[in-house]
Amino acid sequence: MAEDTVGAPVEVDREVPGLIVKFGAYPLHHGGVGAIRSLGRLGVPMYAITEDPYTPAAASRYLRRAFVWPTTGAEDPGHLVEGLLRIGRRIGRPAVLIPTDEEAAVLIAEQRAALAGPFLCPRVDPALPRRVASKQGLHELCEAHGHGLASPAAAFPRSYEEVVAFADTASFPVVAKNREAFLRRSRPAVGGTTRIASRAALLALAREWGPDPGVILQEYLPREQAEDWIVHACFDRDADPLALFTGVKVRSWPPHAGMTAHAYVVDNPELAGLAARFVKRIGFSGVVDLDLRFDRRDGRYKLLDFNPRMGAQFRLFESAAGVDVVRALHLDLTGRPVPEGEQRAGRRYVVENIDLPALLAYRRGGYTTPHAPARASGTELAWFAGDDPLPFLTMLARFARPGARHLRQLWRAHRRGTTH
Repeated sequence: MAEDTVGAPVEVDREVPGLIVKFGAYPLHHGGVGAIRSLGRLGVPMYAITEDPYTPAAASRYLRRAFVWPTTGAEDPGHLVEGLLRIGRRIGRPAVLIPTDEEAAVLIAEQRAALAGPFLCPRVDPALPRRVASKQGLHELCEAHGHGLASPAAAFPRSYEEVVAFADTASFPVVAKNREAFLRRSRPAVGGTTRIASRAALLALAREWGPDPGVILQEYLPREQAEDWIVHACFDRDADPLALFTGVKVRSWPPHAGMTAHAYVVDNPELAGLAARFVKRIGFSGVVDLDLRFDRRDGRYKLLDFNPRMGAQFRLFESAAGVDVVRALHLDLTGRPVPEGEQRAGRRYVVENIDLPALLAYRRGGYTTPHAPARASGTELAWFAGDDPLPFLTMLARFARPGARHLRQLWRAHRRGTTH
């Protein structure tokens, strides 16, 4: 059962609302629900952009109003800024912006000057969120500033001929990903992280990518020799950590390459230090969600994703002072101190609608998480909460048929990727 943190000793500014900003059609997003609950339980007025009036987020008792605004994330930035400003006028007072996807995080950073009046958002280099969200940009930053935080070996072919040249010398299997986060919905080269087993399979896929393949071809990190870790943190305007948490991912969906389905809080000072130093060197401020894989073959942490926004599973992490990364962001942007406190180790996070299929898939593989605790000290459910049950029920109603079909599609795509 989800833990109730209503009595957490966090003194927030209840006069400053929060606005969940999301672009694109993904109504079953538990991260937005988690953010609404996290600040709403402290008395912060919460608002959210939703695809329609019947999303789980719109059903939360802690949401003051849902602004129904269907978008794709590919609209002209001016149009999106105009829409946000219109929402800001309806709220009627400055609100903290809480992006839940890369498109929103990048727009907010690049258009901060236009949004600064009715909204509060971190002071970050406007170009940095777009760069870290790009697989190529992140790889280049790791090469220049990693200093212990590695990036998997990668190639960025710009033509079919370059794919052929890569295939002639590569060790298979390899992994293909979309190079830019912003093309994953409009013009994806692959459906998601795709394991490619042979040269012939790679060239067959490459023939479909066109003259300028929008992919990154990356070394494959064997599952039996790896462990997945996550870092969630909030950094101030000087890129110093206000709250920083580490955990281990037990399962994801699709398997090994998708959204976290089951995870634990695990203290990892080495990883925390690596992440904090990397963020300091690149100068990022705001909330981040990092996905890393520990490669047992060389003993290095390899950064797979740098999400410049809150992660969907952020409610896994909370300090003894009752601080999570969304609360830290609100406190910082409203000029309040962020209380210090150790992370509550041993907590478990479960996403109810995807953990069961993930469990069945992982039982067939050889992946292990030796750092996961044998027993959880507490469990945070993504959807169900005793004080806010309607998002869970709404999720069930919307998930039943299309959700099951979506899981089947993801599973088939995953199977194709692992058997090519």
